Amino acid sequence: MTSAREIAAAVRSGASTAVEAVTAALARIERVDPVLCAFAEVWEEEALRGARAVDERIAAGEHLPLAGVPIGVKGRRGLRGAGPLIAAGCVPVGATAVPGPGTAWQTWGLGRYGRTVNPWRYDRTPGGSSAGSAAAVAAGLVPLATGSDGAGSVRIPAAWCGVVGLKATNGRLPSADRTGLAAPGVLTRCVADAEAYWRVMARPAETAGTPGGRERRTPTAPWSADLGTPTALWSADLGFAGPDPEPVALARAAARRLADAGAVRLLPPGEPLRLEDPGPAWLALRGGGDLGTAARVRAVNDRRLGALFRRADLLLTPTTPCAAHGHDGPGDRYSTALTWAFNLSGHPALSLPAGLGRDGCPVGLQLVAAPGREELLLAVAGAARR
Repeated sequence: MTSAREIAAAVRSGASTAVEAVTAALARIERVDPVLCAFAEVWEEEALRGARAVDERIAAGEHLPLAGVPIGVKGRRGLRGAGPLIAAGCVPVGATAVPGPGTAWQTWGLGRYGRTVNPWRYDRTPGGSSAGSAAAVAAGLVPLATGSDGAGSVRIPAAWCGVVGLKATNGRLPSADRTGLAAPGVLTRCVADAEAYWRVMARPAETAGTPGGRERRTPTAPWSADLGTPTALWSADLGFAGPDPEPVALARAAARRLADAGAVRLLPPGEPLRLEDPGPAWLALRGGGDLGTAARVRAVNDRRLGALFRRADLLLTPTTPCAAHGHDGPGDRYSTALTWAFNLSGHPALSLPAGLGRDGCPVGLQLVAAPGREELLLAVAGAARR
């Protein structure tokens, strides 16, 4: 699969056209999606019309950083947040699958032809709720697809489909979520494409604020390579999660590879991080519990995370506490156990492929940084993948 950056470079140079790139993507979707069910809708006519418009803009001398890149957008309302990408030359080819009305949550995605499957094993879920976006990117239907992450909805499917998934700092990009828990994100096959997405989408350092009454948050100054090798702390369970041994072992090995590549410097463990379980607070903010308890949990975790990020640049954890499960679901277990703490706190986070489990399915390593330091996450992830 050609990367988004490679497609854009070819279209800008005249070696290819946006129409050719989009036509090829539509052909892949037509061939594979009846089995994968990654798309809820495919917009063939609109996509080809958009591709012709990109070619006209290139011919007129306009510089488009993502010229002709075919993308999926999460759900039927995904175009609302894709304006900057379209302005940069991306061409939406369809709406990716999310859980449909009345769909049991365990199925995670409902596409045009049925239940969305994991490209690595069709009897496993791709994770959700950005299920179709992750599956489409992992299967090479499109190089980039948008997502949104309210409890891990970008990072979990990224981990289970073996792709890169970035969740932005809450409030840094526009979000329609009134609780302030959800943030936009992206799924890509390579870190360089996630970087290209971020350069287009990122706003100035001052915060856009978060809905739902959360205080305004000023992002930390962007990270610079001149500051030296970033430091990182490892936590297998955030103090409460109880993950399975295999995802922990694979993620820990991936963290060591980051250090061996010189991307990070792992600090001695010291006092382990012990967050309060964010589950009750998250559910309360979604309308199902005691808001006073939610405020207490949030305050405690904010304080403990603040102390951690005064000591280290990054926190490294497994992305999920378990491997991808079957379509009948994980029972009472929350696959969000290691991700939703950072929706509650607002920190940016990225899932990086960490390897394959014994079942042949991918798991992820989660990188978390201080608010506003998406560039640090991408720089470290990029150094590891070179």
